[in-house]
Amino acid sequence: MHLTLDQVSAFAALPLRSLRHEYPNHIMHALNGPQDVLSPRALHPVFYGCYDWHSAVHGYWLLARCARQYPTLPQQDNIAVLFDEHFTAANMQQERAYFQTPGRVSFERPYGWAWIMALAQELDTWQHPKAKIWLAAMEPLVAEIRSRVFSYFAKLSYAIRVGTHYNSAFALKLILDFARHRNDIELESAVVTASCRYFMGDSNYPAHYEPGGDEFLSAALTEALLMSDVLEPNVFPDWFAQYLPALGDIGRLMNPADVSDHSDPKIAHLNGLNLSRAWCMKRIARRLPESDPAGPILSAAARRHIEAGLPNVVSGEYAGEHWLATFAMLAMEAVN
Repeated sequence: MHLTLDQVSAFAALPLRSLRHEYPNHIMHALNGPQDVLSPRALHPVFYGCYDWHSAVHGYWLLARCARQYPTLPQQDNIAVLFDEHFTAANMQQERAYFQTPGRVSFERPYGWAWIMALAQELDTWQHPKAKIWLAAMEPLVAEIRSRVFSYFAKLSYAIRVGTHYNSAFALKLILDFARHRNDIELESAVVTASCRYFMGDSNYPAHYEPGGDEFLSAALTEALLMSDVLEPNVFPDWFAQYLPALGDIGRLMNPADVSDHSDPKIAHLNGLNLSRAWCMKRIARRLPESDPAGPILSAAARRHIEAGLPNVVSGEYAGEHWLATFAMLAMEAVN
């Protein structure tokens, strides 16, 4: 299953519209006084659209990714205009200042933090003539988030294994990619250390309990994907065999989730689960030896999940359209 230019264009059209779409908006906002009663855009001059802050961050990531990988994308100019409009030093300084305000230590932790780093990595990779300017504008925010990663995972005694924004493994995976891209040895070491502390001893993971009714991540698969990057290639297959033995018998993990209401903002998370599972499955399969029977099982399951999730990305339902294209992109990309 390969992405076509028309599909990528349809994906890009969603954040192009939603990133300027201030309302409806789900604000996670700690008020320290009446002066903090402000509109989403007044609070967040960059990341005010797409219903919530983190979706705006990965909406920009998606646009940069689409524009970088598909130079003939018809929305190239519109994407550049959007970045020019929002990625200014003044706007990003206000985004950083929000984090530095008392009472907001846990704001967007860790999901939004991880996507900030993924966005910075994408801008650093994109060969657009202004990409480095936009990246320079957000570097103070990236540095703020980076510093918080060290303190957070140092004090987080137990991994958070839910299939929503607080999942530890998903954030660690994106942060590890960023650290390796930048050759940030200190950050990479912190991520690897935390990952091994949380997950190295896991075995017989109870994946048959997945999914929860509002999850868009698989706790089982995001952990496995992370560890496939953390562990050496000759170590990971044995770890995975102990972690998810009898993989083909875990029906609730290997088969797509049923989505009963695509307009419900929580239940619609399950559309994202189907796509994020496929993203994990494809990559885990590539990290296993060709002789490992788990590989074909994962590859076939990934296809089923894409077939279930992809038709719901462009649906007319804002509950899904403000964010699902990001995970569709991850699920559909070729695996190196």
